[in-house]
Amino acid sequence: MTIRRLPETLVNRIAAGEVVERPAAAVKELVENALDAGARHVEIALRDGGRTFIAVVDDGCGMTREELCLAVERHATSKLPDDDLVHIATLGFRGEALPSIGAVARLSVTSRARDGAADQAWRITVEGGVCSTPVPAAHPPGTRVEVRDLFYATPARLKFLKAPRTEQGHALDAVQRLAMAHPHVGFTMRAENRVLLRVAPGTGTVDEARLSRLAAVLTRDFAENALAVEAEREDLRLSGFIALPTLNRGNARHQYLFVNGRPVRDKLLHGAIRAAYQGVLAHDRHAMVALFLDLPAAAVDVNVHPAKTEVRFRDPGLVRGLIVGACRHALAAAGHRAATTVAGAALGAFRPGATGAAVAAQSWRRRAGAGNAGEASAGLAETTATYHAPLPGLEAVPAAEALDIPDPAVSDPAIPGPPDGADVDAAPAPERYPLGAARAQLHGTYIVAQTAEGIVIVDQHAAHERLVLERMKRQLAERGVARQALLLPEVVELDEAAVERLNARAGELAELGLVLEPFGPGAVVVREVPALLGAADVRALVRDLADELAEMDQTLSLRARLDDVCATMACHGSVRAGRRLNIEEMNALLREMEATPHAGQCNHGRPTYIELGLADIERLFGRR
Repeated sequence: MTIRRLPETLVNRIAAGEVVERPAAAVKELVENALDAGARHVEIALRDGGRTFIAVVDDGCGMTREELCLAVERHATSKLPDDDLVHIATLGFRGEALPSIGAVARLSVTSRARDGAADQAWRITVEGGVCSTPVPAAHPPGTRVEVRDLFYATPARLKFLKAPRTEQGHALDAVQRLAMAHPHVGFTMRAENRVLLRVAPGTGTVDEARLSRLAAVLTRDFAENALAVEAEREDLRLSGFIALPTLNRGNARHQYLFVNGRPVRDKLLHGAIRAAYQGVLAHDRHAMVALFLDLPAAAVDVNVHPAKTEVRFRDPGLVRGLIVGACRHALAAAGHRAATTVAGAALGAFRPGATGAAVAAQSWRRRAGAGNAGEASAGLAETTATYHAPLPGLEAVPAAEALDIPDPAVSDPAIPGPPDGADVDAAPAPERYPLGAARAQLHGTYIVAQTAEGIVIVDQHAAHERLVLERMKRQLAERGVARQALLLPEVVELDEAAVERLNARAGELAELGLVLEPFGPGAVVVREVPALLGAADVRALVRDLADELAEMDQTLSLRARLDDVCATMACHGSVRAGRRLNIEEMNALLREMEATPHAGQCNHGRPTYIELGLADIERLFGRR
């Protein structure tokens, strides 16, 4: 065999295979170049999903004649002024996008420098990796890049492309992510003379512009049900918005994550979001989030993959802890809120032709709650009794029609109380409470309450299930996890690296009720386990913990199993469907829901109540 140097055209095509895997990748690279050039508005046009034509036009700084020739050479870039690969402050920096696209497509670039000495635009073409001489052209300040016949030089790649509509969807997703990351830049995207996306440059503060942009890209439902997230830890800053648990999707496509303004797809970040929503979201549902993480450039490596969609953090544990803690705090602060889309779905089920939506809702309910009651053991049900306590003040809560309910001002000094000598009968009516006053119980399952603006329908079992679970969590936090010593300690054989990881986190595991010790170079011995787990498979539990420590340095399995047991116990210790409640009991349930975090959804992610506005009800009857 003889070693030889590959031809330059073949080298460029190999590089193109890493950078440009489909039309969406080309669109992403070109739009990132426009953003790095300081564009205030970017226009994108596609034909055949980007296979036959892509055009990206921006009003950025543009290029001179000399820069235009350099731009299509490999590893030529303006984004690394000091050749520093550690402190990268731009979206693109490899200098591979344009030459890679030019190696597999017919490329033309027209540009005019905004602050150039010569008031002239220039145009070059690249076909099969061969660049033409720049010629004068007519163009305003900025750059226009056109890509025709993508992959014509590598026809084998064309066989792997999907249908035009599918490729168009991938390209739209890439542009939407960049539009969310840069809310003060306007974007317009067209395909076959049809507008797919049009958003104007945002105004106001960064958070205001972001929320407006998210509403335009992710629909108004997200903006109406979004919770603001703001947290800092050391040099890390997390901001953005997450949706209420009852606004969710069947996959993780609506989880948008950005690191220093760069859209990324990272297993660590997605895992942190799932951990944050654990216990308030069904296992087969996914949260909607848009989170922006800003940290020093030296603390993150964006040079992991040619497509720059993957990153590596210097301290992944710190990043994950920040995301989980900030999201959980925002969810807890939301209290009993449920998504507005829950009421919309309920109203839709009443309208003619909405049977499909009703069936889908019923199917989701069955999936979310399937098997929770029937799979628990009798012993678990007995243990539940120790955690189940009567609702506080159950006998003291007045009937719905009574007007002597304590005024909130008595317990909240920030709210001015009634003046001296005022009539105590002037206390606010019970409808002034967020969840209103109970009026009736239907079918032994649903509580109907009246509010100032409409009615609330509560699933009494789902609501009380959440209340009991939150009570159990508070007890665990206050008293710790009870341990159960094994009569015969369990020896679990593992590889040495796994043993070292477990031993390093032995203190944290002991706090969760799992006591283990090293047992030679390739094994650990388990002496105590959490009492809540009962007769658990200790070997499987320890192996799962070791695997998760290797993957993300977090002990999720044990926490997840404890949460699952608590959820099952709460389910068995809650007010059952079919149990008749009096007015006092119903009102007590409503009042505790208002004071309990996550009360808007049960332990399986289902909504605990539906609020119907009076105006919406009147529309159902044709009164509006």
